[in-house]
Amino acid sequence: MKYRSRMEIIRIILEITSNGATKTKIMYNAYLSYAQLCEYISFLVENKLINRAAGSELYRLTEKGQKVYLKCKELDQLIGSKEIEMIPFGTKDSSYLNEAPRHDNYHG
Repeated sequence: MKYRSRMEIIRIILEITSNGATKTKIMYNAYLSYAQLCEYISFLVENKLINRAAGSELYRLTEKGQKVYLKCKELDQLIGSKEIEMIPFGTKDSSYLNEAPRHDNYHG
């Protein structure tokens, strides 16, 4: 599985909880271990992005969480995940650094 940023995982959890979700549903749909799930749930609840109603097992997106989720989606659309995947982070081959910049409209 490819590396996912903390922000990407948070966005996924916010999306899953938009209609209400149990810990199990979040864990399986976000591909998290139980330990990771607990860490993220704790973070999201503390920051009031999701909550759990008394007597319920469902976690739901809060109004603040909805705003954050929409901003995450907007950022993803602006940056474009395909463009990010093309950046050769973590590669030992640094030959791309030696390439001359392309100036398609340079007429000098």
